[in-house]
Order: sequence, then C-alpha cells, then structure tokens
Amino acid sequence: MRKRVVVTGLGCVSPVGNNVAETWSALLAGKSGAAPITHFDASRHKTKFAAEVKGFDGAAMFGAREARKMDRFAQFATAATLEALAQAKFSIDESNRDRVGVLIGSGIGGITTLLTEQETLRERGPGRVSPFLIPMMISDSAAGMIAIRVGARGPNMSLATACATGTNAVGEAAEMIRRGAADVMIAGAAEAAIVPIAMAGMNVMGALSARNDEPERASRPFDKDRDGFLMGEGGAVLILESLEHAQARGAEILCEFSGYGTTDDAHHISAPAEDGAGAAISMQLALKSAGLSVDDIGYINAHGTSTLLNDKSETAAIKTVFGEQAYKIPISSTKSMTGHLLGASGTLEAVVCAQVLRENLVPPTINYETPDPVCDLDYVPNQARPAQPKHVMSNSFGFGGHNATLILSRFE
Repeated sequence: MRKRVVVTGLGCVSPVGNNVAETWSALLAGKSGAAPITHFDASRHKTKFAAEVKGFDGAAMFGAREARKMDRFAQFATAATLEALAQAKFSIDESNRDRVGVLIGSGIGGITTLLTEQETLRERGPGRVSPFLIPMMISDSAAGMIAIRVGARGPNMSLATACATGTNAVGEAAEMIRRGAADVMIAGAAEAAIVPIAMAGMNVMGALSARNDEPERASRPFDKDRDGFLMGEGGAVLILESLEHAQARGAEILCEFSGYGTTDDAHHISAPAEDGAGAAISMQLALKSAGLSVDDIGYINAHGTSTLLNDKSETAAIKTVFGEQAYKIPISSTKSMTGHLLGASGTLEAVVCAQVLRENLVPPTINYETPDPVCDLDYVPNQARPAQPKHVMSNSFGFGGHNATLILSRFE
C-alpha cells in the first residue's frame, strides 16, 4: 500500500493577488490581471501588455540585503512557501528537518538577473558583474534558498518541463512521500519572465495575444476569437504530507492528493498533437493512479492557454478520456484571468483546485463570448458557479510535448 498524501498548506503570489485569499476572491469575481507592461518599455513590442504581479515588495518581506541576492522568481517562490507553511501551522526544527524536502520548479529560472547582468557586462565590463549572478540565475536557486531559510534538509531539487513544470513538481513531490523518501514536501514552482527577450520570442512565434487596446479581454480560452495567450508571472506552493504525519501532529487537512499522470506527445517541440493523444493518456494515468473513473471527476481546471492549437487539442483530449461525460463536467481556464505563468501555472492551478474543493465554488473562464464549434464543452463562461465536486482534475501541457495531470480529492 502506498502512503496517502494530503495537502495542509497553500501559498501563492499571482497577477490578481499576492496571497491565496486575494487571488481566490479575484478569480471568483472574474477579475483580469492584464494591464500595460510596467517592467520595461514595451513600445517597440507587438504585445505591450502582460499579467504582472502588482505591489509585491521583496525588500519589505525579506529585507533589502537578502532580496538583492534573490531573483524575482525566487522571491515569489519563497513568499508562497512562507504563506503555505503558516497555513499548515508546520514548524521545521531539528526533530523533523531531515524528513522535510523541497521541490520547486521553474521553466526559465532567473532570466531577469541574467539579462540585468549581461547589460552590466556590456556597459561596465566583466569586473562589475554581480558575484550573485550564478546562484541567482540558476533554476534550482529557489529550492536551495527556501531550504536554507526554513531549515529543510530532506530531498531538494528543481525540475523544468516548460509549462507543465508546476504540475510535475507537485506530482513528483507527492511520489517522494508515497515511496517514503520524505514525510513533508514543500512543492511548487515560480516564474518571472516578463522581460523584453521573452516577450519578443513569444511574439515572433505567434504565441501571444496582441489585443493592446483591451488587455483585460485578451485571454479568452476556448473562445472562437482567441488569438494567443497572456504572459503572466508569479509562484505557488503546496505543503504535502503523508496522511500519518499530518494526523499525528493534528494538522487541518485541506484536501487529498490522489492522482498523477505524466506523458509526452513525442510530436513537435512547441505545437500539441491535434488529437491531444498524449494529453489524453496523461489524464487516463492520473485516473488510474487515483483509482477513479471518469464519472468521479466533478471539475477540470484546463490548461486552456487561449491559443488556437492548445484549446482545440485539449478539448479533443478531454472528449477522448471522458466520452459523453465530458459534456457534463464544468471546465474552466483561470488563465483567462491570471494569464499564463509558464512553469508556475500548474501549481497555481492546483491551489485553485484545492480551493474549489474547500469552498464549493468553480471559478469562471472570462471573455468567453463567441463559441467555437470545435470547443463545445462547458467552460463555465464568465460567472463563477456553485459546485460540490469530490474529485477535481488539473491539466498542464508544455513546449517539448510535456503533459501532466493532477487529481485532488475531498478528504474523507
């Protein structure tokens, strides 16, 4: 028998709120995080807007000296971790630190630091580059910094599977607990890539929406008039524990981690398979892992990027897995509000799924105005909806063909 894994803490920093309560309230209200870019002068860019995190002050949170040693993505991850640990009421000390691990993924890592120091090199020479460049730039820096800050001495690593990173991070962390490698895992992902080179690269690929006159209406997953995704940033973390460990310390259990599947399309570096075959297998594996049938799933948080190919492919995959039942399941894409947090999106959406189970409400897909004949499922258009699912699914798909699916369940 594999160990049962439960969720005892949630934390996030998102474009619509700097903690879980703010983010959840904004999502239920259908609030978009899109606005003109403030991180840099975007006047020469095709897309001039993004979903930036607003009002986040790393110096105030960590102290100016420590904040200067942390890339923005690592600051997001650390802030989310501290919130999640506080909710879990979990203290790390000498008695347990060797059994507490950290798995924080990032698709890109410290790209802000890399670009800043590249400019320093160009303008001022190699001797003026920051000695913190390398530890701030590498994608495992968030996991390492979090371990140092909280004293977690168990398994520690990062992973990168593009936009599936956050979902894989939670899934693989849970598997570590299931196999007995740790009692507690701090699991999540963070991203801070609203920078000129990333925006330019996404634009020339044709991946981003260019609705510069109405940014808040740009992200419109599954809508016929979608024209690309909305770039976002942020971080999210879940505290995962073995059921035995959580119960032994009297923790409040928010929900149960019950299923995980992951595959690859083996099809194209950036385009999903049109029939969603790899994504479908990922969902089927998650159902098998959880010991559930298609009739058990009461909500799906879709990857739902608002690109022409993804939304069509994901809809096809859901139909493959669920058959006629697909038309009965409420499905929403919270990326319509948060934008696409790249590697961090899956963990933020896992936080959303946990909130759905706790609050009995399903957030909407905003900007859904014109139905697409090939995307004909129930996408919870524009208004939040009461629901009481026992099991919820979250999908993430990434460049490279990566697919990952989580299932969270009401704890009984």
